[in-house]
Amino acid sequence: MAKTVKRAYKYRFYPSAEQEQELARTFGCVRYVYNRALAERSRAYTQEQKRIGYAESARWLAVWRHDPETEWLSETASVPQQQAIRQLQPRS
Repeated sequence: MAKTVKRAYKYRFYPSAEQEQELARTFGCVRYVYNRALAERSRAYTQEQKRIGYAESARWLAVWRHDPETEWLSETASVPQQQAIRQLQPRS
């Protein structure tokens, strides 16, 4: 029987002031997208007994990124925002 060896590495990251600002914007957008998608899914379930999956939530994200009220979402990368929506999926 093969023995499994587990290793851990620690890294430290020292972002520049510009990188800190970009990270803060990205984290803020991700937090907004996650919370809004969760609220929309919860509303759909409680009011309509409808379950919303990743595909429909991703379509919402596309609309939010082009909506004048939330167009600031398009100032950061979309991949972290998509991953935030993916985190709402139940684990199987």
